[in-house]
Amino acid sequence: MTALTKEQQTEFEAAAFRRLVAHLRDRTDVQNIDLMNLAGFCRNCLSNWYREAAEAEGVEISKDQSREIVYGMPFEEWKSLHQKEATAQQKAAFEINNPHK
Repeated sequence: MTALTKEQQTEFEAAAFRRLVAHLRDRTDVQNIDLMNLAGFCRNCLSNWYREAAEAEGVEISKDQSREIVYGMPFEEWKSLHQKEATAQQKAAFEINNPHK
């Protein structure tokens, strides 16, 4: 395995994060509840992790700001455009799989 400098590692991680965010922005058909049920995280989790990382470095970012970074628009706007009502099956799976219990 090629040894990476800390700078390279950070650069590559940032590139992977940007690609993941772009992918999630493009895949508006994938609902957050489906991500939670299948992967144990969703767009909101990702925005929370971003905010927590910023705060760990002493940078205050609001929940709304971090969500806009991930969603590419205000969260309420994204919800009105793309979020569907969860089905009974999705809700039941969430209750079983919810990693935030």
